[in-house]
Amino acid sequence: MSVVRLITSNFRNIEQSQTELHSQLNFLVGDNGSGKSSFLEALFFLGHGKSFRTTKIENLVSYQESTFVVSIKDDLDSQIGISKNIISNETEIKINGIKQSKLSELAKNIAVQIITPESFKLFFGGPKERRRFIDLGLFHVEQSFSKAWKDFSRILKQRNAYLRSGANLEGIKYWDEAFCTHSNIVSTLRLNYVNGFREEFSYWAELLLPKIHENIEVQYFQGWKQNTNLADVLVNNRTREINLGYSISGTHKFDVRFIMSKQPLENQLSRGQQKLFLFALTFAQAKLIEKVKRVKPILLIDDVGAELDSHSRTVLNEAINQLNCQVIITAIDKSAVEPLVPSDHDYKMFHVKHGKIFEMSE
Repeated sequence: MSVVRLITSNFRNIEQSQTELHSQLNFLVGDNGSGKSSFLEALFFLGHGKSFRTTKIENLVSYQESTFVVSIKDDLDSQIGISKNIISNETEIKINGIKQSKLSELAKNIAVQIITPESFKLFFGGPKERRRFIDLGLFHVEQSFSKAWKDFSRILKQRNAYLRSGANLEGIKYWDEAFCTHSNIVSTLRLNYVNGFREEFSYWAELLLPKIHENIEVQYFQGWKQNTNLADVLVNNRTREINLGYSISGTHKFDVRFIMSKQPLENQLSRGQQKLFLFALTFAQAKLIEKVKRVKPILLIDDVGAELDSHSRTVLNEAINQLNCQVIITAIDKSAVEPLVPSDHDYKMFHVKHGKIFEMSE
């Protein structure tokens, strides 16, 4: 899918807006604080039910307002919308006029990925950020993953509660068995996805980082020691887990690590190379999502000029041209996006100023 029209009301500093977008490529330029990132944030919120900039929902509503609304019309004439009242904390989700009760229904209909200057936390934020990245793609690519993860999370919570309860240890055997079964189901789904991701990623890494791509390795860690039975690991961890009150091994400890020449990647790449690496990761995931044909991904790139020189932006342009998804890019000024502008004029460019969005003509 692609967004034909984005409508916002009382979202951040974009109080009222109705923007007609290009189905493939869009640029938003404007000063810092003009509302460019808020535009991307509105789309991201619609796809994820949360912000990529803040955990405080009250920061998303315009000054002296209590409710904000974000909605889209897509190229299939479907309408998706979400409204949030920060006083009552009520959320209303509608898909084609029908109310929905779960935020996960949004993600089934719109797949939004974003790269921002803060995306470097994928390197530095620890395993949690990397798990979130992989699971986002897996959610869209493998239909059974959502239920498998929910089932495992329920068992994990119950097993942890039993470990803290001080109850008879005989009872832990039941939770161990359920925990192992569901952990292995999720682990298998993740391993299959990571194997496919590695293959797709190698293509984009060669395109964006041709001089170093052969030295880059994506390592998979299942959450317990390789080539060991999880049930045996749980037995060996028993005393420590009881003392801690939670499960220390299992698929919830899954991780992927990015290695170059046997060293952590972030210690060897410049900021510009790190950003190109993030693009390679994100483009690989977008392509995997697009291949299953359930929902076409939408890619948001905030402040494209940061850390990228003109040559890197030209290389990035070659990669974007090979994506089959809608792309929305922000920058401080038009010169930052010039290497990305197609010669056939098949795109839209907008100027954002004081929360107002104007389409620019050539």
